[in-house]
Amino acid sequence: MILADENIDRRIISALRANQYDVHSIMEKDRGLSDEEIIALAREIKYIILTEDKDFGDLVFAQNITDISVILLRYDFKDTEIMIEILINLLNDKGKTLYNKFTVVTIDKIRIRNLI
Repeated sequence: MILADENIDRRIISALRANQYDVHSIMEKDRGLSDEEIIALAREIKYIILTEDKDFGDLVFAQNITDISVILLRYDFKDTEIMIEILINLLNDKGKTLYNKFTVVTIDKIRIRNLI
């Protein structure tokens, strides 16, 4: 299950859903939640947080949170379609192995860091 932060482009959410991924969109259902509330929700229901907000990295590493899963997307708006393809390939290839990891995805590379 994916928990899409408010900053995730609707095209990304639509593409994930079209590829059979269960996506809970903060923009659609829980607007205004703080980053801490999003982390609590993700921990409770075992979501992978999908975000473009670098603050999640600061929170996770500063507070030494280990039972969380985050995918941080770093790209230019003009590269949204490329990022969609990269993200779907990542989820198809790695799937549940992304749990308890902090993953940074750029157009050029993917870095996966264990949080355990």
